[in-house]
Amino acid sequence: MSQATTQRRLSPGAKAALGIFARYATILGLVLMIIAFSVLSPRAFPTLSNFTNVLNQASLAMIIAGGLTLAVVVGELDLSIGFAASLHGVLVTGLIVSNKLPIPVAILIIIAAGALIGLVNGLIVTKLKVNSVIATLGVGTILTGLAFAYSAGVPIVAGVPEAFLQISLGRWLFGIPNNIIFMVLVLGGLWVLVERTAIGQEIQAVGGNPAAARLAGIDVDKIKILGFVISGMCAALTGILLASRLGSGTTSAADSYLLTAFAAVFLGSATLRDGEFHVFGTFIGALIIAFGFNGLNIFGAPTFSQFVFQGAILIVAVGLSSLGRMLAES
Repeated sequence: MSQATTQRRLSPGAKAALGIFARYATILGLVLMIIAFSVLSPRAFPTLSNFTNVLNQASLAMIIAGGLTLAVVVGELDLSIGFAASLHGVLVTGLIVSNKLPIPVAILIIIAAGALIGLVNGLIVTKLKVNSVIATLGVGTILTGLAFAYSAGVPIVAGVPEAFLQISLGRWLFGIPNNIIFMVLVLGGLWVLVERTAIGQEIQAVGGNPAAARLAGIDVDKIKILGFVISGMCAALTGILLASRLGSGTTSAADSYLLTAFAAVFLGSATLRDGEFHVFGTFIGALIIAFGFNGLNIFGAPTFSQFVFQGAILIVAVGLSSLGRMLAES
């Protein structure tokens, strides 16, 4: 039975009900998850300290997922982000420890390097017409090789200054963990960019219909490159903050953020909109994953269950996103 035949057999009421489900299922799932964990573990889960810890632990995943959202909004995929973040963590630690660069200088260099990697990804995709999956996976593999070449596969630990550690571990404002503040600033800035600026309208237009955007006078290639550059900069910031949190530069430290970021982005596309990718949705998606992991940890679930949970969440996320698009087009 074809998709079109299935849609014709649905009554208007059924379509409306499915539309509501597709839009609000993620938020409802988050609320039910919090309620269930609160009832099952009333002393450990529903506390301010635990909620703060969840946000703090998830903040880096939210930052890298926020950058990925921009690449996905313009209609592309960036599979290099986890590998890039790992490389940036190694490089920033090496610049500070081995090259004795001031911390602000090292951070600025790494952010610029993240933008450069994003630019390379964007040029390969737009000018060489290489599929973004192949292009960014290839670039990510190269970045992994560069990380091993720079560190010889050995974590850079000795000599990391306390001031660098305090970037992630400190609480400089009202006792709020710094990483939460960085996350709010990044996601807030990305939301404003996409939802409240003229260039944000161009970003959404390119993602919605590149051909129509080009006819409207929008430089599609430039916008796509911008999406990759922002994704690269967010990966760089994530790598810096992760190295600060761990107190070391490790070649594969951020690799796992790739799957988490994609799960958050696709969950987000099923939140409040009909299969459209957006920054606020990504935030909600990341919260679902974070609270799920937190609940599993509190109840002492084995490590393998986290991988099962994350994989299942990704499948559900893509399914809900596809459902939202199908209903929007029906």
